[in-house]
Amino acid sequence: MTGPEGALELAHADDAWTRADWEKATAAVLRKSRRMSEEDADSLVWDKLTRRTLDGLDITPLGTPGSLEGLATAGRPARAGDWDVRALVEAGPEKQLNEAALVDLDGGVTSLWLQVDAGADLSTLLEGVLLDLAPVALDAADPLAAAQAFLAHAGDTDLATGTNLGAPATADAETLAAVARLARERGLLGVVVDGTKVHDRGASDVTELGWVLAAGARVLRVLEAAGIGAADAAGLIELRLAVTDEQFASIAKLRAVRRLWARVLELSGVSTGSTGAVSVHAVTSRPMMSTYDPYVNMLRTTVAAFAAGVGGADSVTVLPFDAPLGRPDAFGRRIARNTHHLLIDESHVAHVADPAGGAYAVEELTDAMARAAWEALGRLDGADGADGPDAAVLEEMVAATVEQRDREVATRQRPLTGLTEFPNLGEELPAREPYAGWEGVRSYGAAFEAMRAEAPAGRVFLATMGPIAQHTARATFATNLLAAGGVAVDVAGATDGPEALVAAYDGQSVVCLAGADPTYAEWGEAAASALREAGATRVIIAGVSTSSTSGVFDVIDDSCAMGVDALAFLTRTREALR
Repeated sequence: MTGPEGALELAHADDAWTRADWEKATAAVLRKSRRMSEEDADSLVWDKLTRRTLDGLDITPLGTPGSLEGLATAGRPARAGDWDVRALVEAGPEKQLNEAALVDLDGGVTSLWLQVDAGADLSTLLEGVLLDLAPVALDAADPLAAAQAFLAHAGDTDLATGTNLGAPATADAETLAAVARLARERGLLGVVVDGTKVHDRGASDVTELGWVLAAGARVLRVLEAAGIGAADAAGLIELRLAVTDEQFASIAKLRAVRRLWARVLELSGVSTGSTGAVSVHAVTSRPMMSTYDPYVNMLRTTVAAFAAGVGGADSVTVLPFDAPLGRPDAFGRRIARNTHHLLIDESHVAHVADPAGGAYAVEELTDAMARAAWEALGRLDGADGADGPDAAVLEEMVAATVEQRDREVATRQRPLTGLTEFPNLGEELPAREPYAGWEGVRSYGAAFEAMRAEAPAGRVFLATMGPIAQHTARATFATNLLAAGGVAVDVAGATDGPEALVAAYDGQSVVCLAGADPTYAEWGEAAASALREAGATRVIIAGVSTSSTSGVFDVIDDSCAMGVDALAFLTRTREALR
């Protein structure tokens, strides 16, 4: 239909909704789920549904046109087409890794990220790899030696666009300059500013961005001092960032880094237009992955890869789901590369330039992240920036983020599926060959993984009170909570009083009462006393104290409910089991 001046209208006037209409409809849903009361104003839905990142940035439930007022959108990704599917080939036995790399390339991988140990045989590692078709990004313990060996192996081959000799931004000035000159002579990339290194230690998105900018600026300074102008130096650099299963934050990070890098280059006297004129390599996060229930990592990496594609990454690496367990096998590598194909060929994610562009909430988050990262750059760049990011300031920023994340993971405000939520104590982890690929990585669930790695001294008796329908909710909660610490339970089943509980009890030192509040009020104290007399040394209760159940809470040793510090609770429980 058309409007009064012939303009196309996409909806009938009766279908136009206001912000107040949305708030009213959303509030009705939240009241049904008891997340809001009848007395709460409808506008409270924004507070209830807005999530906050570790950097204190708000991710709103709904974007509005007002979100874009006064925002800059420079640095939007320009890629429209398939991203470069980059497989990681980690250091190890050259012949074995060469076979894996060739299988990856035959399976649709388009470039290789090659980690190289000192003295590695590149001829064996790259045997059969068509270097004029498949770019190689080096990541070496000795960057200059690796670059020289790689070029010697390549000979006169016209190396594929995107090939990177891979000097790290943290390398000494002499090494950076030497590798940069080699890259310049061959028309290659020569330097990688690798933000995943600080991400792996626990850095937030903003800290990672700030570090990348500070390290990148240091590269420009070093190369300029070595006689390579800023414009030429900028053309040698690739930025590498981590993407997680928090998709909106990851999309915003990749969009923000182009805007930020364009500003760095502008201040360096380099004109780049609106794209930032830089190659961005996105890698699915290592710390977000879990050793336990590792198959969930497939879902995490799929969401992260989607975010990388939508955020405009030029190259994307999906780490195999089994990488935390050891050297990934053929199945893990196949799933990793097929994740790309699913997103590119079946879902067509790569076929739209900047699909998130113009989305109110994403643009707002991108702007907020860019501004916060620019502030972080100011903190990290030091007095003159000559030595790169300030290590002491970085350590302080990372430590603050780690402390906050650990607190949120411990209280399960930041759940980790298969680890802190819905763990499977009966799983058999797939065996993988040990390797050094996970060194330096601080897993988000490290404390819970450490618990799972050490078997508890015993099981907990789950004293389920009353019929199944009455105790199942709290029994399920307690079972899953204890399992997050590696603790299994023996369940009493349906019971009708203390005698039934004692009859099912089998001498466990720790018991956990699980039932409904009316049951607690009626015979909770008697149940706790009976189980103590039967041999229990520690009595826990699932739930929170109310006026009607205060009696039983007065005679127990510990309690657990939503919001409890799960890590502290599980530590106490495991100690009691000893």
